[in-house]
Amino acid sequence: MLFSSTACCLVRPVQLAINCFVSLPLARSLGQTSGWGVPGGQVPAFLDEATLHQASLYVHWPFCERRCTYCNFNKYVSPSVDHDAMRDGLVRETETLLSVSQVKEITSIFFGGGTPSLAQPSTIASVLETVARVARVPHNVEVSIEANPTSASASRLAEFKEAGVTRLSLGVQALCNRDLRILGRDHTTQEALWSLEEARKLFPGDTSVDIIFGRPGQSVESWEEELEELVALCDHHVSLYQLTLERGTALYRQVQEKVLSMPEQEEMAEMYQVARRILEKAGFLQYEVSNFAKNGAVCKHNLGYWRGRQYLGVGPGAHGRFIPWGEGKTLREARIQTLEPDDWLREVRRFGHGTRKRVQQTKLDILEEMLILGLRMNDGITHQLWLQCSPGLSLQEAVGNLPEVKQYLREQLLVLDDRGLRCSWEGLALLDTLLPTLLLQLQISYQKLVTPSLPSIGSVPQAL
Repeated sequence: MLFSSTACCLVRPVQLAINCFVSLPLARSLGQTSGWGVPGGQVPAFLDEATLHQASLYVHWPFCERRCTYCNFNKYVSPSVDHDAMRDGLVRETETLLSVSQVKEITSIFFGGGTPSLAQPSTIASVLETVARVARVPHNVEVSIEANPTSASASRLAEFKEAGVTRLSLGVQALCNRDLRILGRDHTTQEALWSLEEARKLFPGDTSVDIIFGRPGQSVESWEEELEELVALCDHHVSLYQLTLERGTALYRQVQEKVLSMPEQEEMAEMYQVARRILEKAGFLQYEVSNFAKNGAVCKHNLGYWRGRQYLGVGPGAHGRFIPWGEGKTLREARIQTLEPDDWLREVRRFGHGTRKRVQQTKLDILEEMLILGLRMNDGITHQLWLQCSPGLSLQEAVGNLPEVKQYLREQLLVLDDRGLRCSWEGLALLDTLLPTLLLQLQISYQKLVTPSLPSIGSVPQAL
């Protein structure tokens, strides 16, 4: 589930918003070959003339100093990391995937994890140098890195900036020491605030803060006070996530055993709405379900995901979406790299990359991803973007004819007008309630488009 029926859930701002839905298109794509390619078919939006050989790059650093109690991401706690081996592996896989994709320009780069701020700054520099050597990189390219307060000393942040990082995403998560301990974080409130102050000095206007709500024992009142404090101190970007319980995590077990209790859904919904109002009052524009920016400081890398652009995924467990032109292919593929770092390294050394799974995406796969991700943005999906990907099926024809969808439009949860399709302010908080109906209507409409209609019995010529 992307987020609850009353508020948004904890979804990593980089790749998880996409990958949490990957199972549906990947499963259906097996054995199907009707994907989007250039010969014989419409070139989709992410492959128009302006973006034909462009892509963003995601680099996954899988290691952490400890595992947070709520975390089920692909990360590993290792007492010793072979930094030289990881650097060489990331560099080689970057080279390979740039060659396979024939990408000529990298539009943004994001180092995520794990805790990429634990990587050596020289590793970050090596990857960036490799990209610049193989592809064109705009002089003002956005290069983001995620950091935890305990691995974000002033000197280390300065080294990352020297390596080429231009934007920092700081995992504050809470301004309450009790909650930080419950979440298993290894920093205190004071350390978080100190790191934020140092980050803002080095990356003014380009420091983002991640914070979680819906924490065990949290009240609407305490959350409001905490967010007011954060807004007074933070920079120009906030990523806001509702905590969700994931099976197999320490927090899940504690709640199941009634050691801890989560707020009720109605209370978490109120927390989300309170946060939206506080951030709006402070001058932040909500440009996506979980992301708020002022002075235009949006995350360009994430916008690429939500707009269906190509991206390369490098590192253990990274995901990618691109056409492997270098292999003679003309259809876009969904790719997943090998999860476990040691296995991934062995494969990179042997093959040049650690791609574990690759599936050709069908037209319907890509339209579904566009619907799921595009509606996360307050701008939604424009008619122009949709028709570039679906020239024979307008937005109205694709999703607008089901009675349930018409009801959403009447209730003003959805807006379908001359601009395109988007959620209203109220609808954005209920997106996961709306999506199943929209996806069903899209699937029905698409099947009607691609399945020739059979003549009725009365129209069948009778034999003489």
